Amino acid sequence: MTKTRNIGIIMHGVTGRMGMNQHLIRSVLAIRNQGGIALDNGEQLIPDPIIVGRNADKIAALAARHSVERYTTDMDAALADPYNEIFFDAASTQLRPGLLRKAIDAGKHVYCEKPVSEGLTEALEIAKYAREKNVKNGIVHDKLDLPGLVKLKRLRDSGFFGKILSVKGEFGYWVFEGDWMPAQRPSWNYRAEDGGGMVSDMLCHWRYVLDNVVAPVKSVSCTTATHIPKRVDEAGREYDCTADDAAYATFMLEGDIVAHINSSWCTRVKRDDLVTFQIDGTHGSAVAGLHSCYSQHRVNTPKPVWNPDEPNKMDFHAGWEEVPDNVPLDNGFKVQWEQFLRHVVEDAPWKYDLVEGAKGVQLAEAGYESARTRRWVDLPDLDI
Repeated sequence: MTKTRNIGIIMHGVTGRMGMNQHLIRSVLAIRNQGGIALDNGEQLIPDPIIVGRNADKIAALAARHSVERYTTDMDAALADPYNEIFFDAASTQLRPGLLRKAIDAGKHVYCEKPVSEGLTEALEIAKYAREKNVKNGIVHDKLDLPGLVKLKRLRDSGFFGKILSVKGEFGYWVFEGDWMPAQRPSWNYRAEDGGGMVSDMLCHWRYVLDNVVAPVKSVSCTTATHIPKRVDEAGREYDCTADDAAYATFMLEGDIVAHINSSWCTRVKRDDLVTFQIDGTHGSAVAGLHSCYSQHRVNTPKPVWNPDEPNKMDFHAGWEEVPDNVPLDNGFKVQWEQFLRHVVEDAPWKYDLVEGAKGVQLAEAGYESARTRRWVDLPDLDI
């Protein structure tokens, strides 16, 4: 009979959409329900979450709905229990550094959503503190394990692109204003005083995507906008939008690669997915969404001719070939939870620590500085 080992995980901020769906249900509980993770010593590691939150009724209902036996409103008690080895946070960015420090002081390994903080100085401080206290630590980097980006990186690693020249990214969709149609994102996203902002939300993602799928980011030029000045909140009250709802950013990457990514909550989608990335190289190009990836090698590249006097009859979609899965590709959040749990229990390799999280905050700060000063901003190496 296979021996099992439980590991207690404090899960804070999982009553929200992302924390509940991706981290609690589709990751931690999915790992539990599949019988755990097979460790190198033959044991099965079973995650045992305790849901922590301020609203007792809400966390009790969530726990009952998903057969989670442990829940509490007492964070201090959860941190004091030695059975709980990991603290995870997916709540407010503004509160995150303080919560992480408190968990680190309690001797817990820490894992959290991004951004790790609202400012680079604080992000570096908490990363350094975790290192000094010798606790395992990690930041969520979910998009790297999306099937589309896994395939895109596979093409890069194989040399398919030749010399990479440029990257084009399109992200976003129309978020309704909340008056005649309810908004599908929370109102705090559009208030800077509550931690909202497209740059702070998304440039931390683009940092790890570009760094790991293409090449390290060296500098940024960014323009921001608040296209929708007023929206209506969850209680039906109109409010002023004080945060940027769109960001138009150009990045210089190592190797003189130019990348440009548009991010907007004020755009309507006419592309294959809510986010797409196109890499163009001397030997080939590829376009990836969340799940699919299509490539076009130079020998299959058509030869269009510009002629504005008659409609173009060339089918530009026909010359692209889908990149196959080849291997099973699981939920990206779940894959990273499994990696982090192995890192905690078996000291398996883990790259995405809080220093990597600080790099995302660095890029967001540089993006805002670029927008404010209307100039390019370089990204120096982080040294802690």
